[in-house]
Amino acid sequence: MGFYSDHIEPALVSFVCSAPPIAKERSAIVPEAAGVVLEVGFGSGHNAAFYDRAKITKLYALEPSSAMRRKAAKRIADLPFALEWLDLKAEEIPLDAGSVDTVLVTYTLCTIPDVARALAGMKRTLKSGGRLVFLEHGAAPDAGVRRWQDRLNPIWGKLGGGCNLNREPLELVRRAGFEIRSAESHYARGAPKFAGYMTRGVAIA
Repeated sequence: MGFYSDHIEPALVSFVCSAPPIAKERSAIVPEAAGVVLEVGFGSGHNAAFYDRAKITKLYALEPSSAMRRKAAKRIADLPFALEWLDLKAEEIPLDAGSVDTVLVTYTLCTIPDVARALAGMKRTLKSGGRLVFLEHGAAPDAGVRRWQDRLNPIWGKLGGGCNLNREPLELVRRAGFEIRSAESHYARGAPKFAGYMTRGVAIA
């Protein structure tokens, strides 16, 4: 790990992920999480403020970056439910099969190298009928925007921890064997179009 990945990248990613358009998107989907929750890609804890605290019994926070976990400390200090850190990558979820009610993943499927393996692990950990609650940015439907996404993707990924601008979240979730129950896609107001096409929804294991 170098200076950039240890210090600059976590600060940059955390700053971008705290932007008002992103916070608005989080507020619309994070409250769907309930019961025993596994959040994959907890980052610096931006979702903590949006949980419906009365609905959560325990939170497993999977985040491999120690820098991100340190940044999250203040945001999780007053949570009224138990939080357990999982210091592993998304492809290595250590929980038992059928052990969680909700998997929450926000702005994370874009960064995982083996996203199919990670989604298979999420599906495995969910109870029968358990829910995948997701919020991701991805490939835009407009050809002009998509061309810019494809051009910028190599540089963007190097600066942003492997983030991809042009993945298709709904297709990834479907391929993993989830049944999508609700989904909405749109450009987030106030976000640049090349990184602002958002998809949020709920799928059943």
